[in-house]
Amino acid sequence: MEGLSLIQKLAIFVLPMIFAITVHEAAHGWVAKLLGDKTAEMLGRVTLNPIKHIDPVGTIAVPLGMYLITISTYGTGFMFGWAKPVPVNWNNLHHPKRDMGLVALAGPGANLLMALFWSVIVYIGAFSYQHVEWLALPLMYMGAAGVLVNTVLMVLNLMPIPPLDGGRIVYSLLPPKQAQLFSRLEAYGLVIILLLLVTGILGFLLWPLIVLTINILPASDLVDKLILFILSPARS
Repeated sequence: MEGLSLIQKLAIFVLPMIFAITVHEAAHGWVAKLLGDKTAEMLGRVTLNPIKHIDPVGTIAVPLGMYLITISTYGTGFMFGWAKPVPVNWNNLHHPKRDMGLVALAGPGANLLMALFWSVIVYIGAFSYQHVEWLALPLMYMGAAGVLVNTVLMVLNLMPIPPLDGGRIVYSLLPPKQAQLFSRLEAYGLVIILLLLVTGILGFLLWPLIVLTINILPASDLVDKLILFILSPARS
């Protein structure tokens, strides 16, 4: 079967990507509010309105540019980006050090729930395929893209490198002295992530965890096949 065109790929990834970023960031703000800090709520960040979370450079320009570059080089397409960080005043939290980890965990947790949601969409699409193929097929493609995007974001953000969520979680678990030493890595965090990305180490570390997560979700066999098809070289 011939692969999807570049326009088709972009079409099925846009909505899952927007939802993945929006729900991830809103979850941080919502949990921070529950734990005593209303900074994100006051700034309108505890919302599912994607405009409040989108960074024009990190959410649109960089991912699209990287996708187009990788498509033109080796054909699979890769996207990397970021949203506007949700502002949290750690001093307002009931138990700042502990709650920092809970607020950080909320984002990847939301992505896991979204991956589960999109896997159910794939199942619904497969169930209705014989009756409404014209609707079922796009649902299945978009659902598989949603599973992939949310799983990648979850696993990536759980890496124990500040300022990623995993780094915040590690900080919250370490004794105070070790936590302070660990926090110094944040100044170099983005550089470390980019170096891991361009050297291929990032994909080597993350892909097994991504595959493992996808394989525990509903309709995993079908999702695997759909993802492989979606990532196959784009039709010109």
